[in-house]
Amino acid sequence: MKAYAMLGIGKTGWIEKARPECGPLDAICKPISLAPCTSDCHTVWEGAIGERSEMVLGHEAAGEIVEVGSLVKDFKVGDRVLLTAITPDWNSLEAQAGFPMHSGGMLAGWKFSNIKDGVFAEYFHVNDADGNLALIPEGVDPVLAPMLSDMVPTGFHGAELADIKYGDEVLVIGIGPVGLMSVAASYLGGASAIYAVGTRPNCIEAAKGYGASEIINYKEAPIVDQVMELTHGKGVDKVIIAGGTVHTFPQAVKCVKAGGCVANVNYFGEGDCICLPRVEWGVGMGHKTIKGGLMPGGRLRLERLASLVTHGRLDLAPLVTHLFNGLEGVEPALELMRQKPEDLIKPVVVVAEDLQK
Repeated sequence: MKAYAMLGIGKTGWIEKARPECGPLDAICKPISLAPCTSDCHTVWEGAIGERSEMVLGHEAAGEIVEVGSLVKDFKVGDRVLLTAITPDWNSLEAQAGFPMHSGGMLAGWKFSNIKDGVFAEYFHVNDADGNLALIPEGVDPVLAPMLSDMVPTGFHGAELADIKYGDEVLVIGIGPVGLMSVAASYLGGASAIYAVGTRPNCIEAAKGYGASEIINYKEAPIVDQVMELTHGKGVDKVIIAGGTVHTFPQAVKCVKAGGCVANVNYFGEGDCICLPRVEWGVGMGHKTIKGGLMPGGRLRLERLASLVTHGRLDLAPLVTHLFNGLEGVEPALELMRQKPEDLIKPVVVVAEDLQK
């Protein structure tokens, strides 16, 4: 099969590779729509998870099933399905302990384009199909469906980690697609004020549409100075980090109140250490909780998030700004994610001919 792969750190290209084999619990899908991710860029051009050779990239897709294993109960050939970027082994001890995203070891629930081939190919493999797939429901546009693979569940996990309560004032750092979904989740969770950090016009407009009450331009002044001005020196109850670098953490800690929470869903592709400001962390005793988590993945989560779309609570359309037709569109779409022009939020590659526009 034809596939777009990481050839080595800093190198990508098209390769021919054997079609994946289907185990008894698994499914083989062909993509109907795909989306590249900033994580792919971290993996290739920053070498964030180390050297990989001829590893197929991509972890965001909607697909059509072409083969199912003998023990798969709920899906059949021809079904069009959603899948999450994180595909845990649901019978693992880690999953039973409540951490399915780490099934088999830390971050090992993240299989696509990490420990096995990803979805940028004519066919891709999904482990534990009954636990990791969901039917695309009526009311979810299959072109937009890849947003439910990673951007939506990761952004919402930021709000889950932060434990948003009614009336909380929330700071979301980074309003790319994940941050936008953290804004949306915070709004749905009852936040009274949402301060969103970003500069790109498309992202700012989308953030306001999803519920941001104030936009903070980090290029104009330090984030903490602007937050303290907006909160009259009190700081915010919760911070969600959805973008930035290891140097973002100190500002987040400075912005959150004593007793508050900093929740990180950002993939830090560079840097050896994350430093905490000693005094603003309450010299270690400020009850400022710091959480960082990979989203859980799984069918139940997919179905619940898709339900928000079908019932009109969540609009995926503002996330997608660029469309490409055909599998070969993966290459320019990924380059867009690498370069991040001002008008970009997220590109989608439409593979199924009946969906191409």
